[in-house]
Amino acid sequence: MLLTPVVFLIFNRPSLTARVFERIRQAQPRQLLIVADGPRANRAGEAELCAQTRAIVERIDWACDVQCNYADTNLGCKRRIASGLDWVFATVEDAIILEDDCLPDPTFFRFCEEMLERYRHDERIMGIGGANYQFGQRRGANQTDSYYFSRFCHIWGWASWRRSWQLYDVEMKLWPEVKRLGWLNDIIMNDAIAAQWGRMFDRVVAGELDTWDCQWAFATWVHAKLGIVPNGNLISNIGFGAQATHTNTRGVRPPLTANLPTPAMTFPLQHPNYVIRDKAADDFTDFVQKDTLSWLERAWLRLKKVLS
Repeated sequence: MLLTPVVFLIFNRPSLTARVFERIRQAQPRQLLIVADGPRANRAGEAELCAQTRAIVERIDWACDVQCNYADTNLGCKRRIASGLDWVFATVEDAIILEDDCLPDPTFFRFCEEMLERYRHDERIMGIGGANYQFGQRRGANQTDSYYFSRFCHIWGWASWRRSWQLYDVEMKLWPEVKRLGWLNDIIMNDAIAAQWGRMFDRVVAGELDTWDCQWAFATWVHAKLGIVPNGNLISNIGFGAQATHTNTRGVRPPLTANLPTPAMTFPLQHPNYVIRDKAADDFTDFVQKDTLSWLERAWLRLKKVLS
């Protein structure tokens, strides 16, 4: 049985929810906190889909303390997830968090639980991510290490503590000052990538981008924190498609980070000797996530995806 509480963020996709919930069921967490958004009034049939989705996660067949935080009306991605996680971290000290389209390898849960305990009081660490976008490249000073440190705290399957969530500000009130002083360039150390993130932060603050995760990245950076990234991908995002909010491909080929394989983590974990950010890994992640990649760059990365 998993001792760490698990949080499941759901909405209106019962088929995807069922796949991820099955992995949670296999892990058998002692405590499960479910956060659900409500249906949009102008979407025919969505109320039924939301009800079907909630019914799936209520099929608990193991000893588990289940708590639900369901919205009656639609709050949107930004408000629902932010308010839901406010509730979560007011309830528990730490948690493993999955959205309905983030399919974890079974070893993801043990990895997060061990990392949460090891770095519980190390305030340099913001959180633990399950995703890895290195396409098979091992990172860190020792290539046999189980994980490395990053300025990214990936949220396609992640874990963190109340102490970290207390640094989160959904409104990003510090962004205008950080932007004015040019500090984002100092943090990222790449003008083009800083400009890309700056445009997203502008849209979030202006209310044009309904999201919560840009604010998490911002909080990580302005408080000079690090994320933990496994040296192998543990999460496959299976949600790219017409029903998605932010991963809606609308007939366009899914990005390179979609549907990645999830090789199992090996235990016992081998820990790095140093808590130092791996700049080469972060630069590669920036490269993968750039708004525009040449056809040659994309072809090369797709080949690496196949081979990894």
